[in-house]
Amino acid sequence: MSEMLQTTDVAASDADLLGRTAIAVRAAGSALRERFGEVVRYRNREELMRALAANDDTALGILRPRLTRLRPDAGWVEDELDGGALPPGEWWVVDPAEGNVNHLHALPEWAVTATLVRENQPVLTAVHLPLTGETYTALTGAGAYLDGRPLHVSRTADLGLSIVATSQARPDEDEKVVRRVGSSITAMLFDALVVRTAVPATLHLLNVAAGRIDAFWQFAGARADLLPGALLVTEAGGQISDAEGRPWTPQSESFLAAAPGVHAEAVATLSR
Repeated sequence: MSEMLQTTDVAASDADLLGRTAIAVRAAGSALRERFGEVVRYRNREELMRALAANDDTALGILRPRLTRLRPDAGWVEDELDGGALPPGEWWVVDPAEGNVNHLHALPEWAVTATLVRENQPVLTAVHLPLTGETYTALTGAGAYLDGRPLHVSRTADLGLSIVATSQARPDEDEKVVRRVGSSITAMLFDALVVRTAVPATLHLLNVAAGRIDAFWQFAGARADLLPGALLVTEAGGQISDAEGRPWTPQSESFLAAAPGVHAEAVATLSR
């Protein structure tokens, strides 16, 4: 009985923590929305990096103190492009401006994300889209939601009737990865109904969780752009794996999230 009560207490605590995390990402999103509108011009890589950092710093100035107060002992992932396993314990994996380059170019596809990872498993996530005001949340074992409404992946069972998507993991990607991305897009153009290619990954994964598209894949990748969507898709009833169908971890070299009805077909296409 005591173990059951303890488990219930942890679940209730995590649910409250998720609510407070959602408030934090909304506040950071409001600050970034105030900076949005005009295309930010840059003449070289150094100016681009400074502009990206200015957005990150704006959001992190809100997120870091708030999330640290919520979980003082949790670690903090500084680089949203990092991949691989985390050390033991709790970690905040945050992307303060997911789709930052889109923000600089006055494109609407960007978000603020915060995910709590416990022993290398995402426990809760909140993703806020400041331009629409939407907030997507997920809590392990409790489902995925859009502003409180449950999310469900699509029931499509035919890849030939599916909208699928992929994304560029990071700038200056290894040539081998770039060529693999290209060949996978070609394969999907033959097998799927429509193929979408754009950044950031998180927004595609929101669409998989909401049943708007049927599959998303990516080669390489970083924790911050895959962990939020992985939890949302899983809690919405979808399947995640690597591109060969093996269990996905942050160390995996590829990622696939799909509606259960098309997952096997997507694996077959990506494995050709």
